[in-house]
Amino acid sequence: MGEIVIIGLGPGDPRDLTRAAWEAIAGAERLYLRTAHHPVVAALPPEVEIEAFDALYETKASFAEVYEAIVARILELGEREAQVLYAVPGHPWVGEATVPPIVRGARERGLTVRLIGGLSFVEPTLAALEVDALDGLQIADALEIAALHHPPFNPDLPALIAQVYSRAVASDLKLTLMNQYPDEHRVALVGAAGTQAEQVRWMPLYAIDREEVDHLTSLYLPPLPPVSSFEGFQETVAHLRAPDGCPWDRKQTHRSLRKNLLEESYEVLAAIDADDIEGLREELGDLLLQIVLHTQIAIDEGEFRMGDLIAGIDAKIKRRHPHVWGTTEVEDAEQVTHNWEAIKRAERAAKGKARDSALDGIPAAMPALAQADAYLSRVQHLGFRWPEYGDVVAKVREELEEVAAAQADDERQAEVGDLLLAMVNLARSLGVEPESALREANRRFARRFRHLEEAARRRGVAVDALSIEEMLRLWDEAKAQEEESAAS
Repeated sequence: MGEIVIIGLGPGDPRDLTRAAWEAIAGAERLYLRTAHHPVVAALPPEVEIEAFDALYETKASFAEVYEAIVARILELGEREAQVLYAVPGHPWVGEATVPPIVRGARERGLTVRLIGGLSFVEPTLAALEVDALDGLQIADALEIAALHHPPFNPDLPALIAQVYSRAVASDLKLTLMNQYPDEHRVALVGAAGTQAEQVRWMPLYAIDREEVDHLTSLYLPPLPPVSSFEGFQETVAHLRAPDGCPWDRKQTHRSLRKNLLEESYEVLAAIDADDIEGLREELGDLLLQIVLHTQIAIDEGEFRMGDLIAGIDAKIKRRHPHVWGTTEVEDAEQVTHNWEAIKRAERAAKGKARDSALDGIPAAMPALAQADAYLSRVQHLGFRWPEYGDVVAKVREELEEVAAAQADDERQAEVGDLLLAMVNLARSLGVEPESALREANRRFARRFRHLEEAARRRGVAVDALSIEEMLRLWDEAKAQEEESAAS
């Protein structure tokens, strides 16, 4: 059993190769390299035989397979040779995917592993940018970020992304980053840091795949104007609840904030219904404040933390989307909904909370229209629905006739309720969301009635002084103006 020596070659300038690394290489007969595409290689002692693994990059289907093959080869050599020298760019523990599995595998086989460090790409890159790493610098690999849909960074802090080695990687990388950062966000491509060829190019984020890049290129992301991160907002809310915070916020409880949560939810819906995007941004922020404030109250009371909340909903979403994070195949959205309900039933059964009824779990305090929609949604997924649209219409007519035939007040109330429920069923059969439809009808009503009021004011009379015929004429006038405006 031998020794595996893993050597860091530094960022690229031969003068940055450590004395320990030089001595180890100079005293060896053979040196294995993850890649020969590194500026230091040309300056290594000529008498040392060099074997690089670059050919694997051409024959393997993925980087994972390349690294797996390199690891297997180094471990194999370690089991039959007294000493194996394996060198990597930079520092062995900074961005080297082959090093951790070699170390683990060597220990499992009883091999000795010795690491000779080197200057990583980080230090010369920071020097080129004149940035202090202790200001919260986040470091990541370009390939890992490019494979995501949202960057895992705190945007209030700077980030350094290594190995932006091709325009294709840069293109995928910028798409992920643009889910967090504005297209025009100023970033820097840093090439060959620490060498004579070092260069820093500042540009908007959207342009990074229009530049020449290679395996020595990194991307620097300055922070967004604070506060832009979820963590930063949590700090703001936690400060409100702290002893040196706000007396009002400190005294709030889950129950005292119930009304605020409901109001903010309705204001979000109002912004959506009005197609007010700027208003939606603001109202979602107000709603987020309520969620974070409730969570901070829970933290203060020792009930749960934000990590518990996020981990729970993240696991639930992934569990209920096996067609995205699993092997389940679906044909359409209806099948997704069916699977969702089946998974929810299985989850409840596993917790010992199996429902006696399909309608269990729909809040009793839910607004009546939304509650009716939820009830019908549940039962229709189980097949309890009229087979034909004509049957739905016939049911509405039947309920309308029963309203007309009702005599007593309590009978009329019951029949009107049945009619409203039948109308919700009609809306669902037409693919119309009843809450949105009624809200839009309410807006039209308010708009037309305000037109009627304004017309009465122009005449110098009160609305209640108009006859019903005059009111209806003004109403029709408002309706006609809306239709004419819509047509134009």
